[in-house]
Amino acid sequence: MSIFSRLSDIVNANINNLLEKAEDPEKIIRLMIQEMEDALVEIRSSAAKCIAEKKERQRQIRYLNEDIADWQKKAELAISKDREDLAKAALREKAEISRRCDVIKSDLEVIEDQLLKFDQDISLLQNKLGDTKNRQRSIVLRQQTAKAQLRTRKHVYNEQLDELMFRFDTAEQRIERVEAESEAMSMGRGGSLAEQIDELGDDEEITQELDALKASLKKSSPKTKSTSKGKKNV
Repeated sequence: MSIFSRLSDIVNANINNLLEKAEDPEKIIRLMIQEMEDALVEIRSSAAKCIAEKKERQRQIRYLNEDIADWQKKAELAISKDREDLAKAALREKAEISRRCDVIKSDLEVIEDQLLKFDQDISLLQNKLGDTKNRQRSIVLRQQTAKAQLRTRKHVYNEQLDELMFRFDTAEQRIERVEAESEAMSMGRGGSLAEQIDELGDDEEITQELDALKASLKKSSPKTKSTSKGKKNV
């Protein structure tokens, strides 16, 4: 396949379609970049040869124009010396050189058209290469993220993990049943914790009231005894 055919395939390629069909997008885009860079090297080498040929044609045209001018002068000199035969011969040489010069000028036009095409192709290929390299960075990042997500999801949806979670749920349900049975056993055997604490407060108030009553009785006891003794004396 020639460089121009490969270049056309690369420039006209739809990167998105290629990546969608590829099993390994990163590998495909890496190969595309390598192909583009190789094509750029080849096309620049061909362009350099074309430029060298252009310079050679320009040099040939310059020398031929100098020869044309020289034969023109020779024809004029022959006419001035009344040598019409030599003048005709000089003009024939001039005409032959002019024809050769025209052929080279035609070749030069073809070369210049080719160089213009090279310039356009290089510009297109460089733009395509830049776009592909940008996509490569994005593709690599997306692929790394996708692989990380896949690894995470494999752990999340792992059957062993599901079985472990099932066992955990089962154990938790068993604990809840034991707790329920314990609460059922304590039903009717006393109030709740809050009620028991409230009862402690009530007991303390009763105790204080009982102590106050006892103290009051102790204070009134001596008076009762003295009164009794007085009645006996009378």
